Amino acid sequence: MSSCLSTDETLRYRRQMIMPEIGVAGQQRLKAATVMIAGIGGLGGLSASYMAAAGVGRLIIVDMDRVADHNLNRQILYTTNDIGRWKSTCALDRLTTLNPFCQVEAVNQAVSQDTVDDIVCGCDLIIDGSDNFAMRTTLNQAALKRSIPFIFGGVNGFNGMLAVFSPGKGACLQCLFPKPPSSMNGKIGIVGPTAGVIASLQSMEAIKHIIGHKSINASMLIHFHGLDMRFKKMRIDRNPDCPVCSREPAIDRPVKGV
Repeated sequence: MSSCLSTDETLRYRRQMIMPEIGVAGQQRLKAATVMIAGIGGLGGLSASYMAAAGVGRLIIVDMDRVADHNLNRQILYTTNDIGRWKSTCALDRLTTLNPFCQVEAVNQAVSQDTVDDIVCGCDLIIDGSDNFAMRTTLNQAALKRSIPFIFGGVNGFNGMLAVFSPGKGACLQCLFPKPPSSMNGKIGIVGPTAGVIASLQSMEAIKHIIGHKSINASMLIHFHGLDMRFKKMRIDRNPDCPVCSREPAIDRPVKGV
């Protein structure tokens, strides 16, 4: 994929490109990037929208659920008319309409140990929009194996959390959660803006990583408390005996130029 920007792309992204942190070079890096988003719901749908709007050149969106009425309080990529349709199909339509310069690939398939390598192949980072811990652990392992960042997000009610797990730069998801937290499985309450806050932070971290700007500390978990509007940082200590990151070999990946 060429990273050269057309006249139309330059006009579209001009409000980003006037920022010294991005400029032409940063926008070219965004165009050259491939981002996988696992789960296109409250978190993933918003993250996918921001990635497409920002000019990420290739998006791989993965979800095998259909749109349901109870999704619509927070999954604003969809409408009432989409109920019953595959989320991946709906998201592909919306994102392509949002930005025709973004190559969107919809994968209507479960993320599992058998499928994850093929899905993640060629990606520069993974954004977590999943709703179960088993999928998150699989994504965490795949990110470590390919030596790419895994941007984790979780929401519960008015609260949310965010962490960027970068291989070789601190802990991994398994260090933080050796066992599945009860809040990450099953049905939980959620108000839409909570997903919006966390998805926005995930998208911010993804863009920063792609343009080469320093991300948040890889050993920090950020908690968001919506009722009193507090952000709190918690240090994540790497587990030297972690069954995942303490022994997972990394794949050497060339740095993409512009």
